[in-house]
Amino acid sequence: MKIALLGYGKMGKTIEKIALQRGHEIILKVDKDDLNYNLSKVDVAIDFSVPTAAFNNIKNCIENNIPVISGTTGWLEKYDEIVGLCNQKKGAFIYASNFSLGVNIFFELNKNLAKMMQNLDQYNISLEEIHHTKKLDAPSGTAITLAEDIIKNTSKQSWTLEKTANKNEIPIVAKRIPDVPGTHTVSYKSNVDSIEIKHTAHSREGFALGAVVAAEWLVNKIGVYTMKDVLNLN
Repeated sequence: MKIALLGYGKMGKTIEKIALQRGHEIILKVDKDDLNYNLSKVDVAIDFSVPTAAFNNIKNCIENNIPVISGTTGWLEKYDEIVGLCNQKKGAFIYASNFSLGVNIFFELNKNLAKMMQNLDQYNISLEEIHHTKKLDAPSGTAITLAEDIIKNTSKQSWTLEKTANKNEIPIVAKRIPDVPGTHTVSYKSNVDSIEIKHTAHSREGFALGAVVAAEWLVNKIGVYTMKDVLNLN
């Protein structure tokens, strides 16, 4: 595949490394807010840019009939607009808060655990996420996905970053520590015991591999998909 990298920070560089290892070609690298780039020879675009650039990057790809995947968080207030445009233009798009293959399996474990715990009111639910100090948003998109999936499967109604949560809220603790690629823990605690599930990323390469696998999968397809489709978890 001929790949455009929209965003060429640490993740972009890691994706480049993995893509080259898998026999693909990087023919375009776009950094920051540049929109004056040519997509005419591109097979698929991978967006790991910044929240202020992601929407325009994705829109530009769809309008130019380029399949695009995005792992940028912080722009999702415009997600429905992108979905509408993608359907209108018969484009191809995947957004994931986390492309790691292991994290997407973790998402499914989280949903199933929430379903099992939904009637056990003696357990208090909480989330913790730890990332490197250069991560711009908090909580992470992955933590928000975990929280939203718990909300869909329990009586919880929202999540909060506040230290004190009411009974309808899921408290999320967001920590920023140098050189931590990403750790997410979901905890259910009662007076008598605790249940935890945890995913620990050891490097960015897991995220990069998942992004390249998703890009490979998306080429020649039409529609809006998720990593559940890529991994056949539906």
